[in-house]
Amino acid sequence: MGGAGAGRLRGGVVALAVGALLAGCSGTGDASDPDPTKPGSTKPGPTKPGPTKAGSTEPGAEAKGDGGPTPTPSAGTGLGWVPDENRRPRTRAQALRLARDVAAEPGRWGSGYVKRSPYESDPDSLAVLDGDCVWQREPLPPSVLTSFTRYSELPAKGGKGPIRIAATVVVHREAADAEWEMARTLEEALRCPEQRLSNDERITGLLSAGLPLGAGNLSSDDVISEHGEYRSDELGGPHYYIWGQNRLGQVTVSVVGKGAEGRTREEIDTAVTEGTGSMLVDVQAELEVSE
Repeated sequence: MGGAGAGRLRGGVVALAVGALLAGCSGTGDASDPDPTKPGSTKPGPTKPGPTKAGSTEPGAEAKGDGGPTPTPSAGTGLGWVPDENRRPRTRAQALRLARDVAAEPGRWGSGYVKRSPYESDPDSLAVLDGDCVWQREPLPPSVLTSFTRYSELPAKGGKGPIRIAATVVVHREAADAEWEMARTLEEALRCPEQRLSNDERITGLLSAGLPLGAGNLSSDDVISEHGEYRSDELGGPHYYIWGQNRLGQVTVSVVGKGAEGRTREEIDTAVTEGTGSMLVDVQAELEVSE
């Protein structure tokens, strides 16, 4: 774990990460959502935007007294830590190592969570929302180094159904690529307020909102949140559904939580909050300057 910055983020991110998600979902917004979490789409989208705020692109470096480079924080990020250009993933192997280290395991969601089967996704593919609002897995586009998902659940017990959670880490080649993913995700929400996750799972009534840094979001460069109703042949429904994605530089972390009979919104939100916070702390520790 790197330095005091990680400590500050750890202290506040658990409350802020999904607090921002829930605040975003409380208003009117778009609508959209994936099953393994929304790692982006390779389908045509809106005109690619430039950086939306200072500090959204990769940081530069300034000369030290000895002539060697020293990383500097992106201007205006306000996140309280310094990214290290030398620690940024540049190859698929580096990106996959980071994703495996960051993607939350069952214990990150709370007591009693276990691995689902299958437990991990193919890191050389990612989920894509097609033209019919159905989620498919496709090969990685050139802009993505890896997309890695882990699946966990709190098993059914005492008359209550399972809570199912998935965590995805996507490592893009550049921060601008990750920023573009966030923008496209919001647009997809407008296009597909109802989405099919698989042959027997679907989401309806999706509401979506985005929060840039400083607008109710103090934990990451950008946040997108969505919630709606989940139905499946196995679990019936409607049940509570939440999805959120946070971006730190070139890395996005996404979490989806699916409810079931007898499960409350609060217990699902709590699990999602804990897991999201821990992953953001781990991303920071991977990318920041070591002290």
